[in-house]
Amino acid sequence: MKQILLINAVGADQPGVTSAIAQVLSRYQAAVLDIGQAVIHDSLTLGIMVGVDTEQVKEEHLLAELQSATVDLGIDIRFTPISHDSYHHWVEQQGKARYIVTLLAREVTAGQIADLTQVTVKHGLNIDNISRLSGRISLVGESEKSNACVEFSVRGEPADREALRRDFMELSTRHEADVAFQRDTVYRRNRRLVCFDMDSTLIEAEVIDELAKAAGVGEQVAEITELAMAGELDFNESFARRMALLKGLDESVLAEIAENLPVTEGAAKLISSLKKLGYKTAILSGGFQYFGEYLQKKLGIDYVYANTLDIVDGKVTGEVKGEVVNGERKAALLKMLAEREGITAEQTIAVGDGANDLPMLAAAGLGIAFRAKPLVKASAEQAISTLGLDAILYLLGFRERDQIL
Repeated sequence: MKQILLINAVGADQPGVTSAIAQVLSRYQAAVLDIGQAVIHDSLTLGIMVGVDTEQVKEEHLLAELQSATVDLGIDIRFTPISHDSYHHWVEQQGKARYIVTLLAREVTAGQIADLTQVTVKHGLNIDNISRLSGRISLVGESEKSNACVEFSVRGEPADREALRRDFMELSTRHEADVAFQRDTVYRRNRRLVCFDMDSTLIEAEVIDELAKAAGVGEQVAEITELAMAGELDFNESFARRMALLKGLDESVLAEIAENLPVTEGAAKLISSLKKLGYKTAILSGGFQYFGEYLQKKLGIDYVYANTLDIVDGKVTGEVKGEVVNGERKAALLKMLAEREGITAEQTIAVGDGANDLPMLAAAGLGIAFRAKPLVKASAEQAISTLGLDAILYLLGFRERDQIL
């Protein structure tokens, strides 16, 4: 019969603590049933659950040896006996569904965590593990563009997923933070293709609006763009109306506009990290191929599918060549690229901000509304509004130290 003991060691973090404890336990031929360690600043908390032979081991002797082995290290040792019934109940819980809750903000506060954990309790979820994925924050020269991320591994199955989602969205609005909730599956860190919308996603601009300004019809086109992105106007109709207003625009303005496009915060870091981690990337845009290819060269993106401007005698004709890249076309392109790469749809990620991105977001294994219009944010599986594009790496489970500049 095994005696089950939970050993907790608390004290200053330094080399040799785990080794000293493990050496004592090895002399008692202890079976390690679970082990976990956390270090915050220079404070160590180590927990080890062990099974030992009750005929060979007296609890007080083992405790005395552990205390003797760690006294010079300044470690406090505590014992908690665990009943067999309690242990078996704990083991049975391991089969329950697991989810990842990711908290994203410029700065994580106690209020955010208090409300987030209250939501998890309300919906019957138990927190197994809490990890900080973002880097340690310097108090010198703090930047308003800093990233902070805490990840919670939770166990259980919410009775009402929509109610949980509403609670997290309300929390996000109140605290100027983002909360992502996703099932913890093998695909989470094994997705292989990321497809981006371009305008207002990879770049902080709508190219068609910039072209319209150059053509002297900026206000008219911007109004139509806003209606389309908010889902109040069919994309194909809005696109045709905007394109007609560009008729006669000189081709020479394209290069200047491309060179001055503002790349979205975190885009370069995200693409660089994804590329070095073996991901493929694509631009699937209702914008224009010329500008997509410019970004492709600048950021190192693998594929670009967008609309090709029809230009005759150096002038924009107000039409595009070939099939218009609308929402349905984006979804079809995502599936086509997944097949080309030999992966499943579950291994794809789609990122966009407008209503015409919704089919693509729904087709992907992970759909992310980025700084999106209200309709899109409410409809997408996940949303990021407070941080830059590189926050996507946190949703994939990558720590700051895993990310590649």
